[in-house]
Amino acid sequence: MVIKTEIRNRKDVNLLVITFYGKIRQHPILGPIFNGIIKDWESHLELLTDFWESQLLLQRKYVGNPIVAHQEVDAKINHSITPEHFGLWLNEWYATIDELFEGDIAHIAKNRAQKMSTMLYMHMYQHRHND
Repeated sequence: MVIKTEIRNRKDVNLLVITFYGKIRQHPILGPIFNGIIKDWESHLELLTDFWESQLLLQRKYVGNPIVAHQEVDAKINHSITPEHFGLWLNEWYATIDELFEGDIAHIAKNRAQKMSTMLYMHMYQHRHND
Protein backbone atom coordinates (compact mmCIF):
# COMPACT_ATOMS: atom_id res chain seq x y z
CA MET A 1 0.00 0.00 0.00
CA VAL A 2 1.29 3.45 -0.96
CA ILE A 3 1.23 6.01 1.82
CA LYS A 4 0.13 9.24 0.20
CA THR A 5 1.65 12.52 1.29
CA GLU A 6 1.46 16.15 0.31
CA ILE A 7 3.61 17.37 -2.59
CA ARG A 8 6.39 19.03 -0.59
CA ASN A 9 9.54 19.43 -2.66
CA ARG A 10 11.26 18.96 -6.01
CA LYS A 11 11.73 15.24 -5.35
CA ASP A 12 7.95 14.84 -5.03
CA VAL A 13 7.31 16.91 -8.15
CA ASN A 14 9.86 14.84 -10.05
CA LEU A 15 8.18 11.60 -8.90
CA LEU A 16 4.85 12.93 -10.17
CA VAL A 17 6.31 13.99 -13.53
CA ILE A 18 8.28 10.77 -14.11
CA THR A 19 5.39 8.51 -13.09
CA PHE A 20 2.87 10.48 -15.14
CA TYR A 21 4.93 10.66 -18.33
CA GLY A 22 5.81 6.98 -17.98
CA LYS A 23 2.06 6.35 -18.37
CA ILE A 24 1.69 8.89 -21.18
CA ARG A 25 4.50 7.27 -23.17
CA GLN A 26 2.59 3.96 -23.01
CA HIS A 27 -0.84 5.47 -23.68
CA PRO A 28 -2.40 4.11 -26.90
CA ILE A 29 -3.51 7.54 -28.16
CA LEU A 30 -1.18 10.02 -26.46
CA GLY A 31 1.97 7.90 -26.53
CA PRO A 32 2.56 8.13 -30.29
CA ILE A 33 2.17 11.92 -30.20
CA PHE A 34 4.59 12.46 -27.31
CA ASN A 35 7.07 9.81 -28.42
CA GLY A 36 7.02 11.20 -31.96
CA ILE A 37 7.87 14.72 -30.81
CA ILE A 38 10.12 14.29 -27.76
CA LYS A 39 13.52 12.88 -28.64
CA ASP A 40 15.40 13.51 -25.38
CA TRP A 41 13.07 12.37 -22.61
CA GLU A 42 15.61 12.86 -19.83
CA SER A 43 16.04 16.59 -20.45
CA HIS A 44 12.32 17.00 -21.19
CA LEU A 45 11.40 15.45 -17.84
CA GLU A 46 13.80 17.86 -16.11
CA LEU A 47 12.17 20.78 -17.93
CA LEU A 48 8.70 19.56 -16.92
CA THR A 49 9.86 19.12 -13.32
CA ASP A 50 11.11 22.73 -13.42
CA PHE A 51 7.73 23.81 -14.83
CA TRP A 52 5.64 22.02 -12.21
CA GLU A 53 7.96 22.99 -9.38
CA SER A 54 7.48 26.61 -10.46
CA GLN A 55 3.71 26.13 -10.59
CA LEU A 56 3.25 24.23 -7.35
CA LEU A 57 6.08 25.26 -5.06
CA LEU A 58 6.67 28.77 -6.40
CA GLN A 59 10.29 28.02 -7.29
CA ARG A 60 11.10 30.10 -10.36
CA LYS A 61 13.16 27.54 -12.26
CA TYR A 62 11.19 27.08 -15.46
CA VAL A 63 12.35 28.97 -18.52
CA GLY A 64 10.23 28.57 -21.61
CA ASN A 65 6.95 29.34 -23.28
CA PRO A 66 4.44 26.49 -23.06
CA ILE A 67 2.00 28.26 -25.40
CA VAL A 68 4.52 28.46 -28.24
CA ALA A 69 5.76 24.92 -27.52
CA HIS A 70 2.23 23.52 -27.83
CA GLN A 71 1.50 25.56 -30.97
CA GLU A 72 4.66 24.12 -32.54
CA VAL A 73 3.69 20.56 -31.60
CA ASP A 74 0.20 21.08 -33.04
CA ALA A 75 1.71 22.37 -36.29
CA LYS A 76 4.11 19.40 -36.50
CA ILE A 77 1.23 16.94 -36.32
CA ASN A 78 -0.90 18.78 -38.87
CA HIS A 79 -3.10 20.63 -36.36
CA SER A 80 -4.67 17.37 -35.24
CA ILE A 81 -4.71 17.95 -31.45
CA THR A 82 -8.26 18.00 -30.12
CA PRO A 83 -9.89 18.84 -26.78
CA GLU A 84 -10.23 15.06 -26.33
CA HIS A 85 -6.44 14.73 -26.27
CA PHE A 86 -6.31 17.24 -23.44
CA GLY A 87 -9.10 15.34 -21.66
CA LEU A 88 -7.15 12.09 -21.88
CA TRP A 89 -4.04 13.87 -20.60
CA LEU A 90 -5.99 15.36 -17.68
CA ASN A 91 -7.52 12.00 -16.75
CA GLU A 92 -4.04 10.46 -16.50
CA TRP A 93 -2.72 13.49 -14.59
CA TYR A 94 -5.54 13.28 -12.03
CA ALA A 95 -5.16 9.51 -11.66
CA THR A 96 -1.40 9.81 -11.11
CA ILE A 97 -1.82 12.54 -8.51
CA ASP A 98 -4.49 10.50 -6.72
CA GLU A 99 -2.25 7.44 -6.79
CA LEU A 100 0.74 9.21 -5.22
CA PHE A 101 -0.35 12.30 -3.30
CA GLU A 102 -3.03 14.01 -1.28
CA GLY A 103 -3.58 17.46 0.20
CA ASP A 104 -3.79 21.06 -0.90
CA ILE A 105 -0.91 21.09 -3.37
CA ALA A 106 -2.23 17.94 -5.05
CA HIS A 107 -5.55 19.75 -5.46
CA ILE A 108 -3.74 22.80 -6.85
CA ALA A 109 -1.87 20.54 -9.32
CA LYS A 110 -5.21 19.30 -10.67
CA ASN A 111 -6.69 22.79 -10.84
CA ARG A 112 -3.68 24.31 -12.60
CA ALA A 113 -3.55 21.50 -15.13
CA GLN A 114 -7.23 21.89 -15.94
CA LYS A 115 -6.95 25.65 -16.40
CA MET A 116 -3.75 25.34 -18.43
CA SER A 117 -5.20 22.69 -20.70
CA THR A 118 -8.09 24.98 -21.62
CA MET A 119 -5.79 27.95 -22.15
CA LEU A 120 -3.26 25.97 -24.19
CA TYR A 121 -5.92 24.49 -26.46
CA MET A 122 -7.50 27.91 -27.03
CA HIS A 123 -4.12 29.39 -27.98
CA MET A 124 -3.41 26.45 -30.31
CA TYR A 125 -6.82 26.80 -31.94
CA GLN A 126 -6.42 30.57 -32.43
CA HIS A 127 -2.91 30.07 -33.82
CA ARG A 128 -4.27 27.68 -36.46
CA HIS A 129 -6.41 30.44 -37.88
CA ASN A 130 -3.59 32.98 -37.90
CA ASP A 131 -1.19 30.88 -40.01
